[in-house]
Amino acid sequence: MTDHAKPTQAQASADDPIVLIVDDDPSMRRALTNLFQSVGLKVEAFGSAAEIMEAKPPAAPSCLVLDIRLPGSSGLDLQADLAKANIHTPIIFITGHGDIPMTVRAMKSGAVDFLTKPVRDQDMLDAVQAAIERDRKRRDAEKSVSGVRSRFESLSARQRDVLSLVASGLMNKQVAAELGLAEITVKIYRGQIMRKMGAKSLADLVRMTDALGIPRVRGNLQT
Repeated sequence: MTDHAKPTQAQASADDPIVLIVDDDPSMRRALTNLFQSVGLKVEAFGSAAEIMEAKPPAAPSCLVLDIRLPGSSGLDLQADLAKANIHTPIIFITGHGDIPMTVRAMKSGAVDFLTKPVRDQDMLDAVQAAIERDRKRRDAEKSVSGVRSRFESLSARQRDVLSLVASGLMNKQVAAELGLAEITVKIYRGQIMRKMGAKSLADLVRMTDALGIPRVRGNLQT
């Protein structure tokens, strides 16, 4: 059964951080819920991996406090399932039975921390704050890339061709030779690209193409 903690007045915003708890021990879920709520965090608690996989991922910055030993799928199995589902919520593992191989596997798969029960309240809160901050930065970066991608999609096919060559470091006359255009035409395209992409400089434009994963182009250059 899923435990949905009631938010306080200070937690009314949908953008407030959320801590997700997955632990099959009801007393542990209550203790963690009370701890996180005491510092103003929203909480959603689940008793199994299956329950959280059925839930919608939070739209706000979040982290997952996950018991490594669960009925059915283990915490490590859930970590793998979330990765396959392209869900990148930072994970803090907790366990009363931790060992070195288990810790190594969890951390190599991207866990933020691995805490052994009984966990000190401050250690848990520190780990959660670090995980939420990591998730906030990831979400901000994804929003930024989304905006750049939207601007890139506004470019014409020819403007995209010019962009790839310019971002690869080619001079205007080299771009013109590559594409069979007049140099003045390339200059016009380049100005249009800078305006549409909102780039203030060539370096800015290169950073945008890198963020979008646009490959650098090298052709049969003519000087």
